[in-house]
Amino acid sequence: MKIYFAGSIRGGREDQKLYFDIIQYLQSFGKVLTEHVGQESLNEAGEENINDNDIYDRDIKWLTESNIVIAEVTNPSLGVGYEISKALELNKKIICLYRNNQNKSLSAMINGNKALTIINYEYLEDLKKEIKICFNLIKY
Repeated sequence: MKIYFAGSIRGGREDQKLYFDIIQYLQSFGKVLTEHVGQESLNEAGEENINDNDIYDRDIKWLTESNIVIAEVTNPSLGVGYEISKALELNKKIICLYRNNQNKSLSAMINGNKALTIINYEYLEDLKKEIKICFNLIKY
């Protein structure tokens, strides 16, 4: 299974460690095409040695190849929103992860979309259990 993980980069990297931990867990279910999103060396400036056009082309290719999109949506990000929209166009299974203990409200465009699976969580261990349930229900 090919997994596309989406998380904020230029919208803020405060959740980088969480992204890393989620990606590590997702790797038990398949290949995470976007494991760089969890890397500590990646900052709000984005990736070095690759321009925005090449990032776009690469990420669209990965989205197209993926079997599922997992998006951590607690920290609002234009890029993550775009990736979710594109994944919907590509008829991908999409799971959005949202931490309840934040001072941010989930966008109605995400929360109100019945085509998306939303996992609300507070702790990483709870999230892992919910992700496992979702993957057990997916048939590929």
